[in-house]
Amino acid sequence: MPLYVTSLNSGSNGNCYYIGNEREAILIDAGISCREIEKRLKRLELSIKKVKSIFISHEHSDHIRGIEALSKKYRIPVYITMKTFQHARLKLEKELVIHFKSHETVSIGNVKITPFPKIHDACDPFSFIIESNAIKVGVFTDIGFPCKEVKKYFIQCNAAFLEANYEEAMLDSGDYPYHLKKRISGGKGHLSNRQAVDLFLEYKPDFMSHLFLSHLSENNNKPFLVQDLFDKHANGVQIIHASRHEETALYQINGSKSKGRSKMVLPPPQQLSLIFN
Repeated sequence: MPLYVTSLNSGSNGNCYYIGNEREAILIDAGISCREIEKRLKRLELSIKKVKSIFISHEHSDHIRGIEALSKKYRIPVYITMKTFQHARLKLEKELVIHFKSHETVSIGNVKITPFPKIHDACDPFSFIIESNAIKVGVFTDIGFPCKEVKKYFIQCNAAFLEANYEEAMLDSGDYPYHLKKRISGGKGHLSNRQAVDLFLEYKPDFMSHLFLSHLSENNNKPFLVQDLFDKHANGVQIIHASRHEETALYQINGSKSKGRSKMVLPPPQQLSLIFN
């Protein structure tokens, strides 16, 4: 049974990733509104009823903005660490809040989620590996530095969402104040294009089929720059830009590089408009 994945949104304006099998699915973060999540799932012909839980990486607003409304409307449990819950000040129904711990795998039907700590300027930040039938998808965003935990899990992934937040020269020459530039690039903020491609080149497993370039900065990066950079080193991996404006296509991850590389269940919305209009 394959895993189906899409980025519903990726960027400082909101982050939300869908991973699931044919029966159940989870969201990693819900940083866009409940209404937008509903609209984007509908365009991809995905039922919100399949979403059995939401896992929260950290308390920053671009990762939690839609949680309260989404959880309340559909009675979706929210998995979050105790520290993150306290700092996020979310108003959630008590019975829908479940606290997870580092490296303790959570089973949602046939989907297994393993949280692991990462380096980021949040109170208790985590990333996740999602697994079903030996197929693994990783979410590696909001990472200040590719620590040993990130490397340990990245090398296991059939597909991954990998942050490529900024192009170093653009950040250096841009008009951000010095303290913000240091916050982004100082080791607890975000990964640069160079750091991301170095991680990809050194720790990409031979069986990886898909890589989603995620959390690109609107002011300090350009999609074509990072796409060109990764395409040069893809070596058979399908490279997809996870947009800050719309959902990606829905991709099927089969666990086989040769079989899974180009499998697109539904095209992106701009292609759908050409098909149906």
